Amino acid sequence: MPGKPIMLQGTGSSVGKSILAAALCRILKQDGYRVAPFKAQNMALNSYITADGLEMGRAQVVQAEACGLAPVVEMNPILLKPAGDREAQVIVMGKVHGAMTAARYQNLKQELGATVREAYRRLAREHEIIVIEGAGSPAEINLRERDLVNMGLAEMIDAPVMLVGDIDRGGVFAALAGTMLLLKNGEKRRVRGVLINKFRGDYHILKPGLDELELIISRPVLGVIPYMHIAIEDEDSVTERFTAVQDRGAEVNVAVIKLPFISNFTDFSAIDREEGVSVRYVREGESLGSPDILIIPGSKSTVSDLLYLRRSGLEAQILDYHQKGGFMIGVCGGYQMLGKRIADPDHSESSLEEIPGIGLLDIETVFQAEKVTTQVEAAVLPGCAGLLEGLQGTIVEGYEIHQGISVHGPDLQPALRIRSRCGKPDHALDGACNQEGNVFGTYLHGIFDNHVFLQALLNNVRRRKGLPGRRGSALSYREFKEKEYERLADIVRSHIDLPRIMNIIRS
Repeated sequence: MPGKPIMLQGTGSSVGKSILAAALCRILKQDGYRVAPFKAQNMALNSYITADGLEMGRAQVVQAEACGLAPVVEMNPILLKPAGDREAQVIVMGKVHGAMTAARYQNLKQELGATVREAYRRLAREHEIIVIEGAGSPAEINLRERDLVNMGLAEMIDAPVMLVGDIDRGGVFAALAGTMLLLKNGEKRRVRGVLINKFRGDYHILKPGLDELELIISRPVLGVIPYMHIAIEDEDSVTERFTAVQDRGAEVNVAVIKLPFISNFTDFSAIDREEGVSVRYVREGESLGSPDILIIPGSKSTVSDLLYLRRSGLEAQILDYHQKGGFMIGVCGGYQMLGKRIADPDHSESSLEEIPGIGLLDIETVFQAEKVTTQVEAAVLPGCAGLLEGLQGTIVEGYEIHQGISVHGPDLQPALRIRSRCGKPDHALDGACNQEGNVFGTYLHGIFDNHVFLQALLNNVRRRKGLPGRRGSALSYREFKEKEYERLADIVRSHIDLPRIMNIIRS
C-alpha cells in the first residue's frame, strides 16, 4: 500500500514551510514511521549532489536528514537555479535540462507532470508517510494553470493540506483568510487546518483571534509555533545570516563576499557554529575590514559575479587585503575567480569569450557545456604552507558542482588528491595553494563540514595571531545537526495538535 501524504503549503514565501516540514519529518521518525520528504519544484541556488551524482535542492537534503535518510533526487525532481532576472537553469531528476525563461518553463510544465508523479510514486512505494512542501503560495492565481507544486500537486496525488502563515511579519489572519478566499472550492476542501508560525507574544492575547479565524475560514488552527533559533541550514531566499553583525570579541573573524549569485552558502554553516569564530557577509559599499580569513564563495554566474566584484570596488579591496598577507579561500566559482583567466568559448554562462580573473592563483578555467556533479573523497597533499600547514593526509569529503575545468600553471601547488568520485576510485588533483600558503582554492563544496580539517585550519589561523589552538567542538558537524533536529522536533511537537494531524494523515 502506498504511503500517505501530508502537505504544507504557505500564504507566501518565507513563512517557514521548509523548517516545519523538517520538524514534522523528525517527529514522525521519532514515532517510528518510515517517512520521506518531497518537493516537486524548488527554486534555490543552494544545491547538493547525491551519492549517484545527481543534483537536488538542499532544503530537501535537510528534510531527508531529519528523516534519517540519504537524500535521493526523487525527493526534489525539479530544481530551478536562477541565472539572472529572467532566466533559470532547469534541472530535472538531477540533470541539467537547459536554461530557459519563465514563459518557456511554463510551456514545459505539462510534460514534467509525469516526471513529478513518477518521482512521488517511487517514494510512496517505500515509505509510510510523505511530508510534502509546497512553494510560495497556492493563491498565486496567475500560476494556477499547470501548477506542479501547490494545489495542482495536491490534486494529482490526493493530498490533504495544512496552510502555514507567518505571524512575525504581521497580517497573518488576513493572509490565511485571503488565501482561502482565492482558492477554488475543490482546493479549499483539501485544506484541513492551519499552522501559525514564528509567534513571539502572549498566547492568551492571541487566542480570541484564533477563535474568530476558525469561524471565518471554517478550519481549525492545528498549532501555534514559537519563533525558534535553531541551527539548521536555511534556504537562500529566507536566510537571516547575510545581515549578521561581526562579533568583534571573536578569536577568528571570517568575512564572506556576498555575491549577487552566491550559491551554497551552507558551505560556511559549520564555521559559523564554532566557538570563538564569527562569520559576516560583505556587500557592495561595505569595507572588508581586516578579517582573519576572507572567503570568495561559489556562484551560479561566475563571470557576472566577477564583473560585480570589479564594478563594486570589492576586487580592489581583495587585492589590497592580499597585499597585506591576509588568508584567502575560494570555493568553486570563487576558486575560478582567483585564477588568471576564465574562458567561455561556447557561451555556456555569459556572452563574453573570456575575462581576466583576480590573478592570485596561477590557474586558467575553461567553461564546458557539461556540468560536473559528483560526491568526492580527497586527501590534503603535502607542500601547502599557511592555511593548510600540517594537514598533509587529512581526509575530506565534499561534492563538486561546476561547469569549468581549471588547469594549473607549472609552479602552482595542488591542494588535494581525489581518492574517489561517487564511490569509484579516482586520482585527479583538486584545488591549489600559493607558495606563501595564504591563498587556497578548491572545487569541493562541504569541505568545512569535515571536523578535523576545519579545526586544523582554524588553529593555523590562531597560531598566526599568537593564540593557542583549540580542540573545537566535541561534536562533529553531523552530530551537531542531529541534536538540532531533535530540538526542533521537540519544540514543534509541544506546540501542534499532533493527534489531530495524524488523523488527517490517516483519513
